[in-house]
Amino acid sequence: MLTSLSIKNYALIDNLQVDFNDGFSIITGETGAGKSILLGGLSLILGKRADLSSLKVNTQKCIIEAVFNISNYNLKALFEAEDLDYEKQTIIRREILPSGKSRAFINDTPVTLNSLQVLGARLIDIHSQHQTLQLTSNDFQFQIIDALANNDELLLSYISELKAYKKLQKELEELVDFQAEAIKEHDYNSFLLNELVEANLIEGAQQTLEEEYETLNNIEGIKEKLSESYHLLNDEQIGLITTLTSLKNKLQSLVGFSTKYEDLFNRVNSSLIDLDDVFSEVDVLQENLEANPNRLEEVDAKLKTLHNLMQKHVASDVSELIQIKNELEDKVAITENLDETIQAKQSKIDAKAKQLRVISKKIHKNRNEVIPQLKKQLETILDSLGMPNAQFNIEVTYSNVFFVNGQDDLSFLFSANKGGSFNDLKKAASGGELSRIMLAIKSVLSNYIQLPTIMFDEIDTGVSGEISNKMCDIMLQMSKTMQVFSITHLPQIAAKGHSHFKVYKEDINEVTQTNLVKLNHDERIVEIAQMLGGVEMSSSAIAHAKELLN
Repeated sequence: MLTSLSIKNYALIDNLQVDFNDGFSIITGETGAGKSILLGGLSLILGKRADLSSLKVNTQKCIIEAVFNISNYNLKALFEAEDLDYEKQTIIRREILPSGKSRAFINDTPVTLNSLQVLGARLIDIHSQHQTLQLTSNDFQFQIIDALANNDELLLSYISELKAYKKLQKELEELVDFQAEAIKEHDYNSFLLNELVEANLIEGAQQTLEEEYETLNNIEGIKEKLSESYHLLNDEQIGLITTLTSLKNKLQSLVGFSTKYEDLFNRVNSSLIDLDDVFSEVDVLQENLEANPNRLEEVDAKLKTLHNLMQKHVASDVSELIQIKNELEDKVAITENLDETIQAKQSKIDAKAKQLRVISKKIHKNRNEVIPQLKKQLETILDSLGMPNAQFNIEVTYSNVFFVNGQDDLSFLFSANKGGSFNDLKKAASGGELSRIMLAIKSVLSNYIQLPTIMFDEIDTGVSGEISNKMCDIMLQMSKTMQVFSITHLPQIAAKGHSHFKVYKEDINEVTQTNLVKLNHDERIVEIAQMLGGVEMSSSAIAHAKELLN
């Protein structure tokens, strides 16, 4: 409920601060006194867009602040979804700066207008005779039926399953689209993959092949150098091994004289052993080396294949080619297995659809069961509001379509006159009739769900005294479970409020200002008497006012 409202520098309001009670509150005031200004300021709290024309003094900022007690509204989940701190006493503040910029805060946390609108819709419902579009909305009509049917938990379960169902459907669509594209590329990818498979790619193969190519391509020169090396090592006259053997023998004869000579001998002997190994390896290489034009041609072809593949795939080495081959294998495999994947996804969708149908049939059954009760309650209330021939024809028809709130098509038809044909509400009811229908619906709903604070803006316009009394009785009944405001010009309604506020204008220092004040009992007598007989109150008007209040 709205517990207090503060408005500074807005339109004709200089500085307004007022506290509100629960129950049924009345707001009265002469035409043009500023009731619309008050509603305009309240609308800014609910997320309405603002502009500089809202500022009373355009060099100062406008601040509108409202405090709500939300302990009974089950709004914790909404606060978590909007990433806001939940407080039982929640403060909403709106600022309009002289620059034209606007800022909004919920419990001192900056928020967007969208967040303000989401929360505001759960806190205050401002209704006037000309704001009945909600009543003709299919979604709102379903909300009425579902409130009576106690479908809350079923609808939450349905919405959760529907979200999963749509996610699966989207994934299936993406798979089918991917398959269509993949089929186009499949043959080409398969061709590329086969090329890489046939190349028999092995890590390090390029370096090995290049070394083999260089050897085979320069075999005569290598042979010549190996032969020269063989003779340099093993010539009987000047060969390195012969000379080093002679040096070893000479040093061996000196070993007994000093360890220095022994060290020299050991070093020469070690070199001779190494040289013998080198000689043996040169001998083997020389024997195994032979020209092989066919192998040279084969190696050359393999190297050319590797170079062509690297150029084709923009790869720097064989490792990158192997990686590309692996990726192509995955693509080809995915394409070849897509039919199975799509079939599995479709099976999941079918299973989820089955779950949705189970829930939606329960929702449908519950709705059908409460429709007669809803019709009876609405028609009874409208009868008391001067519409004795009002009739509703409400039907829910089960369909194959998964809507956001089940699988039902809703027909919510109305006839205001006996023997008249049923039609859509917006075609069958006048503005005044729609207001009374809305009042009846809100009255019924207040018995089943926790409604936000509701503010009826001159909903009683154009109705007789007796009907206005009935409307007031309904609002009084509603105020037992929620906070109700009524902006009215009718003294009969004004007298029945638990609290009474007056909107008025006054000139201060030749500047017109709008204000709102709570009236005490004596002030209420004066206000109601003036509503009955004008500014010049007669004794009979005062007596009538006292009678109404009592």
